[in-house]
Amino acid sequence: MHFVIGIIGLIIVLVLGFLISSDRKHIRYSPIVIMLVLQFLLGFILLRTTVGTTIVGGLAGVFDALLRFAGSGVDFVFGGIANKESFPFFLNVLMPIVFISAIIGILRYVKILPLFMKGVGLALSKINGMGKLESYNGIASAILGQSEVFISIKKELPTLSEQRLTSMSISAMSTVSMSIVGSYMALIQPRYVITALVLNLFGGFIIASIVNPYHLENDNLVIEEDKDQTFFQMLGEYILDGFHVAVTVAAMLIGFVALIAMINFIFAKITGLTFQEILGYVFAPLAFITGIPWKEAVDAGSLMATKLVTNEFVAMTELAKGGWDFSARTTAILSVFLVSFANFSSIGIISGAMKGLNEEKGNLVAKHGLKILLSASLVSFLSAIITGLIF
Repeated sequence: MHFVIGIIGLIIVLVLGFLISSDRKHIRYSPIVIMLVLQFLLGFILLRTTVGTTIVGGLAGVFDALLRFAGSGVDFVFGGIANKESFPFFLNVLMPIVFISAIIGILRYVKILPLFMKGVGLALSKINGMGKLESYNGIASAILGQSEVFISIKKELPTLSEQRLTSMSISAMSTVSMSIVGSYMALIQPRYVITALVLNLFGGFIIASIVNPYHLENDNLVIEEDKDQTFFQMLGEYILDGFHVAVTVAAMLIGFVALIAMINFIFAKITGLTFQEILGYVFAPLAFITGIPWKEAVDAGSLMATKLVTNEFVAMTELAKGGWDFSARTTAILSVFLVSFANFSSIGIISGAMKGLNEEKGNLVAKHGLKILLSASLVSFLSAIITGLIF
């Protein structure tokens, strides 16, 4: 039964994308079909085969080692602050971002990361039927983050059309930053994080191809690199950037969790239901079409809605707390859904980052903010549905 519901959900997501498309006549269906097949194939390998288990185990081992190394630095600075046997979220989940950000900076400085991103971007452009820059942007967003990625193409920004900017923003909001992946793995199972990264990459291209099709006349690919920085200048910059991200996420979590607690209290006094419970009922049908059983759909819908109105960290933290009576399959679907930047605050993050580089282009992104968010949310649902069909 869940297979039939999943297929119906898949059709609903694609139809919704078609309905909000800016140019339905020019949608190219062949690349979309190819990418859907790739999503199922890669998802099956990662979730259902020994090869996939080995790959995921290896990657999880790498991040686990990085988190242990990061822990050495955290213990040196904050040792003794946390009580024994406690799990301080800021120290154990957010502070490792500083170290992983430094690793990313080093890989970029020695030209390994740009070479990888450029190579994969060129290869993806042969599959997705999109431009080299859009393809590069998809993989770069998953490594650098939704705001940092635009810094790497700042020379190209003045020449980019409104359509290209919109597609690139959809890709950026659909993915997550590699510097934060380790923190996600501290909250949910690594295999779901890695599966989501792969599915969202292709999902972003699929939805962007449907929602925002266009023909390219000029397909240049230029990756901006800062050649004036010394190694230690770069390292200091990336370490401070990582700390800034960690503190920003912490501040947002403090604010959002406190607000949700207050709103839940007010709603419970007035209606007898918390705000999250009400959102759960609203989102239950959406959770149901991903293949989640109806008896779990209200609770699952509550977490999905929490992610949309706050951010993925808040929802992951709620999921990690336990106390949910979810099956393994529902946990897999939910976990994959939560791994993306598709939430309301991301509209401000992307448009703000763009404005810092180019005022005009930033205004264009802000103009299409809700459409970009809706498209990125469709990507999350698409990845969740495919996970439900495979699991």
